[in-house]
Amino acid sequence: MNSTYKAHIALLSTTFIFGFAYNIVKSLMPVTLSPMQLIFIRLLGVMIIFWLFQRLFVPEKVDRKDLIMLAICGMFGFALNQTLFYEGLNLSTPVDASLIHVLNPILVMVFASLLLGEKVTWKKAVGIAMGASGVLILVLYGRTMSFKGNHAWGNLLIFLNMVFYSLYLVLIKPLVGKYHTTTILKWVSFFGFIFILPFSVKPALEINFAAITVTAWLGIIYIIVLNTFVAYLLINFALKHVSTTVVSYYSYLQPVIAAIMSVTIGQGGITVPKILAALLIFAGVYVVNRSPRPLTSLRERHTSPPGPFGSAQGPEGESVHEVS
Repeated sequence: MNSTYKAHIALLSTTFIFGFAYNIVKSLMPVTLSPMQLIFIRLLGVMIIFWLFQRLFVPEKVDRKDLIMLAICGMFGFALNQTLFYEGLNLSTPVDASLIHVLNPILVMVFASLLLGEKVTWKKAVGIAMGASGVLILVLYGRTMSFKGNHAWGNLLIFLNMVFYSLYLVLIKPLVGKYHTTTILKWVSFFGFIFILPFSVKPALEINFAAITVTAWLGIIYIIVLNTFVAYLLINFALKHVSTTVVSYYSYLQPVIAAIMSVTIGQGGITVPKILAALLIFAGVYVVNRSPRPLTSLRERHTSPPGPFGSAQGPEGESVHEVS
């Protein structure tokens, strides 16, 4: 079996890992753990794993001046991203969350235009409008605008989660070609944990570990080990053999997997408005990707399948470093 086939198997495996994660996270909240308690456990575990792995297998250092941007990316890519996702999913459903996450390529394009000066054509603008319409249907259809802990508020939080994740992908651009992915994840997860610590330490101290069942612990281990560590190693392997554009298309399967699992275990249903919203979101992403001037440099180096614990992926590079 050649490397290309192995890369596709790795991507398919990662897609299933991400697709299942929506429902696993949802099953843990709010009975077993509150969103902030789960965020604390998840980020602490991820930080430890990436720190040890990077120190043992990729003993790379970073320039001191890059620590500021890594800290900003840690705030956007882990702290705000994960807090908004967990709090939003606690109020919403895995199906809605996975559909909103499909907007990642469109949002990346918007921030690249605003921050990097990339041109937005009228076709891209149409795609943005279509995708935004799909999100509005998910957020507003059949609901009031009170936003008092309801489903609409959850969808809005998930949308903001994807906004910060997309902004993170653009801001991390100067670094992904300079450092190994595990080096970036080591620092980003570290700063992300530091930022959420003041808000999560009190809920963490209130965790009733005796009440966490074996099934719940398996779910937590899945989120930390498979959904983060293993998934991103598989993505890195795939990126060596296929383009990042190919990698990104696999993310479009995540709503299908999340929807099938949700219906199977009774965590959500598929309705006509959700189907319409999905069609608008997918159509919007398709139109953007079919535009005459795609953001090749950005997508080929940064876009990875969006998931509950997404992070930028990119080519490895060498430079003179100072901080371990």
